[in-house]
Amino acid sequence: MQVKHLLLIAILALTAACSSKEVLDENLSEAELYQQAQQDLDNGSYTSAVTKLKALESRYPFGRYAEQAQLELIYANYKNAEPEAARSAAERFIRLHPQHPNVDYAYYLKGLASFDQDRGIVARFLPLDMTKRDPGAARDSYNEFAQLTNRYPNSRYAPDAKQRMIYLRNLLAAYEVHVAHYYLTRHAYVAAANRGRYVVENFQETPAVGDGLAVMVEAYQRLTLDDLAATSLETLKLNYPGHPSLENGEFVPREEAADERSWLAKATLGLIEGDAPPPPSQTQASQDVQRQYQEAVDQMPAELKSSEQGEAQQAPKRSWFSYMTFGLFD
Repeated sequence: MQVKHLLLIAILALTAACSSKEVLDENLSEAELYQQAQQDLDNGSYTSAVTKLKALESRYPFGRYAEQAQLELIYANYKNAEPEAARSAAERFIRLHPQHPNVDYAYYLKGLASFDQDRGIVARFLPLDMTKRDPGAARDSYNEFAQLTNRYPNSRYAPDAKQRMIYLRNLLAAYEVHVAHYYLTRHAYVAAANRGRYVVENFQETPAVGDGLAVMVEAYQRLTLDDLAATSLETLKLNYPGHPSLENGEFVPREEAADERSWLAKATLGLIEGDAPPPPSQTQASQDVQRQYQEAVDQMPAELKSSEQGEAQQAPKRSWFSYMTFGLFD
């Protein structure tokens, strides 16, 4: 069968799946609706489970299963790869049932939804450096996990939330280093120095501190602020003697000075550079972030691991053709 025929079949199947809408019997009792929703959850039919849980809540808002249905709707949306819907359902449950014995679970799932928001279908098919992405979802996830650990320190979900907070804090610090490096490439040395100092002052005990110090040294050297550069360099040598920017105890700048750029880089105001700088993924902070993310996924409670995540972890290295076709022919 030709490739175009396979593509046509796939498109038609996807269209039919998206256009299909489950019709529920209006005569189903509350218990029957809840039982069917539970069967869908057990079978991994999360879209169908969401439909039944919403119907149960709307038909029987004061029934015996109403609160449980609201709680399980968060889980069903999360497993169905709908992070915004999961966060919205979690916020609603927290607002309506702040004293519920399982409200800590709602906080936890809300944080997980934000945690995985940037790692959806795109991350499955394309290799992404999370330190280059907009950190908005990471900040949200960190704050939501912080609410859980502060309000419910003895929750069974608190240990996992704390581990994810460590990863997220490292991710946010690595993002700041990435921005600082961008300023260096544009020879905005004051801005780069400020970003590096921000990392050192606000993200202590993260791998990015060494990278922040290296940025400060380079920026201060370019600004001919010799005292500040010397102080930063001594701190870097003392605390991070093995940092990649140090070779035999001597500091090696990452970027060329403004007057050392090629004529093409000068003529285009730096929009077209000569040699591309090393990507942020080569920094210590970025490598540590990637490792910690994998550890956080491995430590997630088994009941919350989606089959998609499990397949992704066990999948062999994919070819360029697989990436180009979004895995359609794998």
